[in-house]
Amino acid sequence: MHFQTDFISLKGSFHSKNLERKVAFRLMAPPNYKDSEKHYPVLLMNDGQDFSALQLEQTLVSSYKSKALAPFIYIGVECNKDRIQEYGTASSADFKGRGSKAADYSRFIMEEFIPFLKGEFKVSHHGPDWVFCGLSLGGLSALDIAYTHASHFGKIGVFSGSFWWRKKAYVKKDLLDRSRIILDVVKKGHFTPHLKFWFQCGTEDETADRNHNGVIDAIDDTLDLIKELELKGYSYPGDITYVEIEGGKHDLPTWAAIFPEFISWAFHKK
Repeated sequence: MHFQTDFISLKGSFHSKNLERKVAFRLMAPPNYKDSEKHYPVLLMNDGQDFSALQLEQTLVSSYKSKALAPFIYIGVECNKDRIQEYGTASSADFKGRGSKAADYSRFIMEEFIPFLKGEFKVSHHGPDWVFCGLSLGGLSALDIAYTHASHFGKIGVFSGSFWWRKKAYVKKDLLDRSRIILDVVKKGHFTPHLKFWFQCGTEDETADRNHNGVIDAIDDTLDLIKELELKGYSYPGDITYVEIEGGKHDLPTWAAIFPEFISWAFHKK
């Protein structure tokens, strides 16, 4: 009997010493994964628990059928009740103590999970073949980890990133607003020529406008981060892609709708 396989999929868990818990993950691979001798590029994603809500099965199947895209393996890492502590910036928790386990999460990804994936699955051992993405706070985490370990990644994708994460509460009329932690992460980091960035914001991500300039904070924070990356040496447009969705919200339907465009950016054939 002949049948067609659309994809290979599995769910499992990995015990992390750094996080002291089991971390659930989902892997999805092209239909010829089993018979192929190649090692595939990887889309590593925070907030993997939102796989179904993001309609990623349909999106990935379509991607695997596209001749314009290189085949890749999707790996979604699920969070748990400690999300607001494990995600964030490894160098520092925010001024309210959130992100206190972000350094542990970074070590889990870099020292435990990626080596495990390379040992068990047909994933590329070439750092620039790896893409790391995330949603909101998970996007901040993905950027922080991938930027800090740039030799292990080639591209970074952030959907409505929580770039407001700060060392101290916002002070009115603070024009420089350097308390946002990710700005210092970029400033203190190193320029890596191969690294590429993709940022998405929606015009209705929020309503807050702390500096009263007529632009919501989510967009302001993202554009300020882009400026910081430009100062580091990355080109915009070019190394940096920014997608602003008119009417886009801070929600799963908005991110699901734009996800195919992100995948096309990440895995288009050269």
